[in-house]
Parts: sequence; C-alpha cells; structure tokens
Amino acid sequence: MSTYSIAVIGGDGVGPEVTAQALKAVRAAADRFGFGVDTHDYDLGGVRYLETGEVLPDAVEAELAGHDAILLGAVGTPEVPPGVLERGLLLRLRFGFDLYVNLRPVKLLPGVTSPIAGLSPDRCDLLVVRENTEGLYAGAGGFLYKGTQAEVATQESLNTRRGVERVVRYALDRAGQRRGRLSLCHKTNVLTYAGDLWQRTVDELAAERPDIEVDYVHVDAACLYLVQSPERFDVVVTDNLFGDIITDLGAAVQGGLGLAASGNLNPDGQTPSMFEPVHGSAPDIAGKGWANPVAAVLSAALCLAHLGQDKAAAALEHACGRVLPELGATAGPDMGYSTAQIGDRIATLVAEPS
Repeated sequence: MSTYSIAVIGGDGVGPEVTAQALKAVRAAADRFGFGVDTHDYDLGGVRYLETGEVLPDAVEAELAGHDAILLGAVGTPEVPPGVLERGLLLRLRFGFDLYVNLRPVKLLPGVTSPIAGLSPDRCDLLVVRENTEGLYAGAGGFLYKGTQAEVATQESLNTRRGVERVVRYALDRAGQRRGRLSLCHKTNVLTYAGDLWQRTVDELAAERPDIEVDYVHVDAACLYLVQSPERFDVVVTDNLFGDIITDLGAAVQGGLGLAASGNLNPDGQTPSMFEPVHGSAPDIAGKGWANPVAAVLSAALCLAHLGQDKAAAALEHACGRVLPELGATAGPDMGYSTAQIGDRIATLVAEPS
C-alpha cells in the first residue's frame, strides 16, 4: 500500500477550517481506495510572522522539501503589510521548489448558479495552465529617486525560452488528455518581445503535436469569451500575470472563489507540489463556520491526481458535485449548514461505493 507524506499549512483566518474539511475527504478516499496518508502540520502564516518575525525559516523549507505534497489553506492577516507573506512564503515556495505550473480548473459544477445568465455546466469546463515562476512576478525591477517628485519605478517581465517551453509542453500534454484544443492567451500585438517568444514557442512545439488544435486569443478578448462563450476553451496556456487575472474571472464564472481550486506543480516530481484554494483567509468570518470548504476539497483532489490516485481524486470531485445541490453552494447563517457539516457530508459521499 502506498503511503503519502503531506505537509499541511493551515495558515490564517479560515485557512485551517477549510483545510480540516479537505483532509476529512482525503482520509475517506484513502480508506476507500487503499492508500495511506501521513500529515504533518506547519505553523506558517501571518500569525507566526507577527509573533516571531519569521515567514519561512530555512530549516522549515528544508523539511517541506521532504514531503510528497503540500496542502495550503490560506495566509494573510490585516496587520501584516502586503507582500511580506506573498513573497516570503508563497512565491518563495513556488520559486524555491520550481513549481513552474499553476493549474487552475474552471468548471461549473451541477447545482451551482453562475453569475453568467443561462450558463450551464456543459458550457464551462476548461483548464488554465499559468507559467508560475517568471514574468512580472520574478521580482526584477527597482526604484530611482524613491519618495521624490522625480521617482521612477520599473517592474520587468522576465521570460525565458526554457520557462515558456516547459509550461507549453505541459499544456499540450493536458490538452491531449482532454478535448485536444490549446489556446495561447497573451497580448502579442503590444508586448512584442515577450509575446513573440511565447507565440514562436507554441508554434514550434505544436508542430510536434498534430493531434492538438492550437489557436491564439488576446488576453482582453479572453476575458470577453470567458463570460460569453467559455465553451470555446479547453486548455489555456498563458504567462504569470495574465493567468493570475483571468483565473479570478474564471472563478467568478464558475460560481465564486469558494469553488475555485489550484495547484502549483513541479510536474517532474523533483519537489513537492503545493495545492491551495484560490480564496483568501477571510479574517472577518474566521471561526464562525461560514467558510465554504469546497475549493479546499477540490484542491485536495488535484493533489491526489498529481500523486497518481486518479480514482480518489474523481471521488472527491464527484462528492462536491453532489453536495452542492443538496446543501447549497455556500456555508453561512442563511444556509443552515456550517463549514464542518458540509465537510462531513462530502467525506460521507467520498466513502460511498459508486
């Protein structure tokens, strides 16, 4: 029996609450499908930073590297300045562990009402493959004359052939496993250097995959199509910034951030991949049992799929698709169901034979 070592970073706010429900579902799947899960909790996030001044000690990063995967809840507290946790924890793990693929499904589940009028689940099922370690998030840039009327700020987008090629290859492979269509999303008419590198790389690699239909869409047009006709997309590959933006729009289309999952992947398995719901720590509702745990459960499903437990991953997604029509898409006082109750129901459905 395979046993997987999973590092758990509950984090701040509602992070520990939703992560606990995801772990219930994972353990139910492990019992049903015959694999083991060893979890190891790590106290990282805004609270730790405020208490100790530490974000991610080197020794802790080294420990995390020894696990098979990482489940993250959410990090952030109002008292911590913007950028401290994002760069010191999230981006440090992405860069340090070379998690070069950010994978975000955009799928409308049964029973969920999309804010897009008339949208049905069969029209919304796509994957966004976002390059996760380069672009504008690489941290290149600086200030001149900061704090004066002559201040200049630069932020540089770094794109390498290696970085673009490996994420495009991954996206082509995922398209081959799905409906065989790949869309490059960029802004080649304005970003003529980075866009040219992306377009040439896609064109060259697509020539090796005649089984994949490849097209191009400007990022601004992609925002329009995601709302009007999401069914035109199967797999979308894009850079770091554009991927960050369009996937939040995708989350809205699929019913909200409480249903949006993500994975930060090292597809080669040389380091542990990290899985997290897209939503934030929501400190205003922390401890009230109102947080929707579905995004965390779906992120755990991505984790299980990455570890090779495809049947278990499918069971988690199927359970979420059943529980939403039963209990409603959100927890909270108006729904009558708490975070834990929704998590319990999902775990029960995961444990049931098909």
